[in-house]
Amino acid sequence: MRALAAVPVSLALAVALLAGGAIGAPVVPSAPAAEAPELHVAARNDHASTVMSLLLKGVDPNVRDAQRNTALHVAIREESGKAFEALLKSPGTDVKAINQAGETPLMLAAIKGRLDWVQALVAHGALINEPGWSALHYAAAGPNEQVVRWLVQQGAELDARSPNGTTPLMMAAGYGGLSGAEILIEAGADVTLLNDQRLSAADFARRAGQDDMADKLDRLAKARAKASGAGRTAP
Repeated sequence: MRALAAVPVSLALAVALLAGGAIGAPVVPSAPAAEAPELHVAARNDHASTVMSLLLKGVDPNVRDAQRNTALHVAIREESGKAFEALLKSPGTDVKAINQAGETPLMLAAIKGRLDWVQALVAHGALINEPGWSALHYAAAGPNEQVVRWLVQQGAELDARSPNGTTPLMMAAGYGGLSGAEILIEAGADVTLLNDQRLSAADFARRAGQDDMADKLDRLAKARAKASGAGRTAP
């Protein structure tokens, strides 16, 4: 898989792990458990009882590690389901916390393809639409099109722009499953948009070797441009 646009390092790593390849970002190993807050170690190891014990002792559920991850970020990243549930039970857990890479727990759950976690986080107040990279960008780069569909149904911004202008459709076409791209197209995502590198969703698909999807996106973009031009010239 080739690099198509600048993405947050952890998003790049997650995409690479899900796809079984690399997209240009070096793999940075997690900090040793001894250097992490005790709550993070428990979350990483999915020790829900330890998580609950620490919280009952007054440990801050939102304590940060060196990358500004909370224990909730860690639980999702490591797919520690019991720890995730334990942390959500704490009223003090900040489901909107943002780590050093600009990621919320919802974004990480979205790229993991965990619809149940995505729904639970939103039910606890996580924001679907964030400025810059959004949960829909992450879902589009992930393995589960149902997460894409659900976020769209909940009002996720279809054409959300990352800091470099990349849209969820571009991410789906270049990194995610094509069924996610189809959902976004059906929902009305703008196929004509370009990011700051002047790349379209069709370019993302073509560079990823998805020629059929690239051709479809090109046809849709041309049809939209033609229709738009006819509308401007009509009397």
